[in-house]
Amino acid sequence: MDYLPKYFNGAKPNITAGSGGVTGGKLIEHDGTVTAAGSTTVIGVASRDAAAGEVVTYFPLPGAVHRLTAGTGGVTAGQLVKADASGNVVTATSGTDAAEAILGIALTTATATNVAEILGK
Repeated sequence: MDYLPKYFNGAKPNITAGSGGVTGGKLIEHDGTVTAAGSTTVIGVASRDAAAGEVVTYFPLPGAVHRLTAGTGGVTAGQLVKADASGNVVTATSGTDAAEAILGIALTTATATNVAEILGK
């Protein structure tokens, strides 16, 4: 699946997809793998599906508005979000979750498996 953010202005770096590959539109880690739940090393959103070892472009989070799938429990506009283990976003709790795990703020509300707009931090 190909992915483009709603709003993005800046460089689009490349990374080599790690073990298991990546899926377009999903959050990825610094090592090119799909995110772990509550990860503090998320670098951005994969631009397309890529098998392990393939080079793939990604869109960094800061300052961009991304359209990301909500994980279990969904997200509500105005809530802080973090990664789940499937490369989706779920609600984060300031003061409970590590500050580095908070990826941004939900601009729209979405139930699980639906798309929410997220402003990356």
